[in-house]
Amino acid sequence: MKTFTLKAVIPANGQLQIPVPEEVSPGEEVLITLVTETQGGKRLTAGDLLRSPLFGMWKDRTDIRDTIDFARKLRAEAERRPRA
Repeated sequence: MKTFTLKAVIPANGQLQIPVPEEVSPGEEVLITLVTETQGGKRLTAGDLLRSPLFGMWKDRTDIRDTIDFARKLRAEAERRPRA
């Protein structure tokens, strides 16, 4: 699995156009996560995270057998990526 971070702002018409990196082949699946700003710089609590759409977002994935191992590998990949 490849991971890319692309930042875009949704325009008023709701039609989002995202430039896709050349390494991404046609037909590949894309997962989009909406990140909203917290009000007044408030830090999120564990309860906020539990209630967020991020919690459990991998629950229906059949390609991930061990979620802890999968998350560990994602963190290791992120640590090796060059910083922007």
